[in-house]
Amino acid sequence: MKSGRTLLATLVAFTFGGAVYAQSPPAPAAAAPAAPPMWQQGRSAAMANSPLAPLAGKNTETPASEIPISKLKLPKGFKVEIWATGIPGGREMVRGAKGKIYVGTRGIGRVYEVTDQGDKRTSRIVVDKLNQPSGVAYQDNSLYVMSIDKVLRYDGIEDKADVQAVDMTATFNIPRTVHHNWKYITFGPDKKLYVPIGAPCNICEPPEHAAQIRRYNADGSGMEVIVRGVRNSLGMDWHPKTGELWFVDQGRDWAGDAGPEEELNRMAKPGQFYGYPYCHAMGVPDPDIKKAKPCEGVVKPVTTLGPHAAVLGTRFYTGNMFPTEYKDTLFIARKGSWNRTQKFGYDVVNVRVSADGKQAKVKPFLTGFMNAKENSFWGRPAYLLQMPDGAMLVSDEQLGAIYRISYSGGKKK
Repeated sequence: MKSGRTLLATLVAFTFGGAVYAQSPPAPAAAAPAAPPMWQQGRSAAMANSPLAPLAGKNTETPASEIPISKLKLPKGFKVEIWATGIPGGREMVRGAKGKIYVGTRGIGRVYEVTDQGDKRTSRIVVDKLNQPSGVAYQDNSLYVMSIDKVLRYDGIEDKADVQAVDMTATFNIPRTVHHNWKYITFGPDKKLYVPIGAPCNICEPPEHAAQIRRYNADGSGMEVIVRGVRNSLGMDWHPKTGELWFVDQGRDWAGDAGPEEELNRMAKPGQFYGYPYCHAMGVPDPDIKKAKPCEGVVKPVTTLGPHAAVLGTRFYTGNMFPTEYKDTLFIARKGSWNRTQKFGYDVVNVRVSADGKQAKVKPFLTGFMNAKENSFWGRPAYLLQMPDGAMLVSDEQLGAIYRISYSGGKKK
C-alpha cells in the first residue's frame, strides 16, 4: 500500500510539474547583433580585425600655450602664428562684409563668430546643438548655416548679435541622411549657393539624390545637379581666370593603404560624371561595385592628392602678399588619414597647374602637424580663408585654433 501511495505521488508531481513547466513563459530570444557603425561599411572579412577607426576630435578648448606652433614648417620667407583659439571643432570659415569670421563645426554642433579686436580675437557661439553644422556661407549681409537637417539664414548678423534665424529648411529640401551629409557650402560668382550631397555610405550604389554637387538660388529655389559621381566633396573654388569650378573629392575606405587616392577635379561643363562608385582616381575600378567598362565616360581628375588624406579646404590664391609664383595656384588642406596603417596628410599643399588642368604639381606648403616616425599627429588642418591683406587663415579642427600665414621674406619673385 505504501508503495502505491509513493507511485501516485510521483505521478501527480510529474503531471503538475509538467503542466507548470509547459505554462512557463518562453526564454527571451537572443537579441539581434547590433548593426556595425557606418564607417565599417565596405570592410572585408579579411580586414575584420583591423584596429583602424575614425579619430576622435578633441572638442574642448586648447590654450595657445599648449599649441606647439614652433613645429609647423613653411617655405622660406613665410610665417605662421596663432591667430585665434577657443573654437573647438572649428572647420569651414567665411568672412562677413564687416570682417567677422564665422566658423562651422561637426561633432560639437556649434557655429562660432570670431571678432578681430586688433591685438586679440574673441569668439562667441551663434547657434548650438545643431546636427553637424559644418557649412557656413555669407552673401548680401546674411550668414547661411547648413547642418544635416537644417538650413538657417541670419540677416544682418554682424550688426545684430541676437538676430533670429530664418528657417529655410523646407525650401532647400536637403536629404537628411547622416553619413557624408555634413556640408561645405559656398556662394559662387553667379551668386548661387553650391552644396555637396555625399554618398550615404563608404562604397555603394548611391540613391539618385546623393553623390553629387548641387547649386541653388539664394532663397532655395532653382535646384540644379551640376556634378555627379562624387563620394564626399568638401572643398571647392572657382578658377580666377576661367571661372570654372574646381573641387576635391575624398576616396573610399577599406581598399588598402595605397588608396584609391583622393582627387582634385575640374568642372569644364555641368552634368558630367566623375566615377563614383565604379571608378576612382586616375582610372582604378572599384573592387566591390563592379560593372562592365567602369571607367568609360568618366571625367578623370586634374591630379590625385594621396591615399585617405581627407582633403577639405580648397582655395585659389588671388592675394598680393605671397610671392607671385603663388598667384592663381591652389592651396588644399589635407586633414589627415584614419583608414591607413601609416598616417598620411595632416598638412596643406600647394598645387600648381595650368588653367586647363594640365601639368599639375603638388608641393608641400604647411607641414609639421604629423610625426611620421612616431605615426602620430597633434593637429588637423581643415579649411582655408584668404584675408583682404593677402594673409591666409587655416582652421585646426583638432585643437580648435585658427593660424595665420603671412609672407615678409623680402623680394617677391
